[in-house]
Amino acid sequence: VVVLVLVEVVVVVVLVVVGQVVVVLVHKVFVVEMLMFDHE
Repeated sequence: VVVLVLVEVVVVVVLVVVGQVVVVLVHKVFVVEMLMFDHE
């Protein structure tokens, strides 16, 4: 039971970290695209 709880906690932490990374990458891509459009 303890192992399952630890696995669930690890999965949640990984999902949160991945979600934050995805948000940051999407934000950077959006900013880069806006800058490119501004320069054009």
